[in-house]
Amino acid sequence: MVILISGTTHTGKTALSQRLMEKYKIPYFSIDHLKMGLLRSGKTSLSVNDDEKLTPYLWSIVKEMIKTAIENKQNLIIEGCYIPFAWQKDFDERYLHEIKFYCLIMSAEYIENNFSDILKFESVIEKRIITDVNRAELIADNRKNLQKCEEYGLEYILIDKNYKIDIEL
Repeated sequence: MVILISGTTHTGKTALSQRLMEKYKIPYFSIDHLKMGLLRSGKTSLSVNDDEKLTPYLWSIVKEMIKTAIENKQNLIIEGCYIPFAWQKDFDERYLHEIKFYCLIMSAEYIENNFSDILKFESVIEKRIITDVNRAELIADNRKNLQKCEEYGLEYILIDKNYKIDIEL
């Protein structure tokens, strides 16, 4: 089984992946690590600011990793914001049956009431060198992700009152 964990920045994708890895002994892969490896190695001319171009570029690699894991009957958690909402179109039924997708979404109310905690925990797993989180943009990005999940019929986890997320496999 391959578990995809998506969501905008600061929603806890990496922290959830780490907890699932520890609980179920399933390795996880951060798409951000792939991005930074490709950028730092000079294998692409894209930059960290090219999110719209990075998603298809990174996804072209990640989707083949997913197929390989499934073909080899290996479990894997993949997390990152570079999973397109139309990801299902890249897989036929034999693969789709083995993929679970979750998008972490924070409500506007949650962000408003917990913004200082969101910033406090931003480096709980990965140490961020530069952080530039804008409350209004975070709310807008989460709202957009909710709309996209609903549009594509994708499963999402709404973080509304308190931050307690668990996925049972």
